[in-house]
Formats: sequence, structure tokens, C-alpha cells
Amino acid sequence: MDNENEFGADLVTVQDEDGNEHQFELIDAIETDDGRYVALLPVYDDPAETLNDDGELIILQVMEEDGEEMLVPIEDDEAFDEIADIFEERLSDLYEIEEMEDEPEN
Repeated sequence: MDNENEFGADLVTVQDEDGNEHQFELIDAIETDDGRYVALLPVYDDPAETLNDDGELIILQVMEEDGEEMLVPIEDDEAFDEIADIFEERLSDLYEIEEMEDEPEN
């Protein structure tokens, strides 16, 4: 039996600083000279919570400590923006996300 749910998504469980576990869907992962990063979307048990979610990606860095991988927030704002731009570009190609542009009216 594999670790995927019925939709075939890769799920990741992240524990916050209070010890609460949250489930996320792994959308994408990249490796740069500075490290490894993942883009996650929250997974909710309650469909109402899914509707209220803003759909914003959670971007975390993969760190290794004592042989175990941990997901940690990216502390540096500049690094975060750079990684977020990479994910946005990759995912827009993958999912053909069209950016909404305000076109001037003639």
C-alpha cells in the first residue's frame, strides 16, 4: 500500500511549534545552490475550510538535522521572494495559470 490518498496526491504532515500536526499537499520541490525547498498547499478535512482558504502556497526550506529532514520557514525575505518566484514560474507552466492583467481600455 502506498502513502498516497485516493486522489494520488503526495501528502506531507508538518508539526507546528505548538506540536499540532497539519496536512499539506506537496505541489512542487526544487533544489538550488542555497538548499532544497518545497511548495505546499493546506489540506482540510472540512470542505468549508477549503473554500475559505486563500489558495496561497506555503513555501518551506528542507533542512536536515540528526539525519532527519525538517521543514522550516525561510527566514530571509529576499531568499523567500526569489524561491517564491521560481515556484510561481514553474507552477504557471505546469498548471497553465494565466496571470490576470488589467488591460487599458481604448
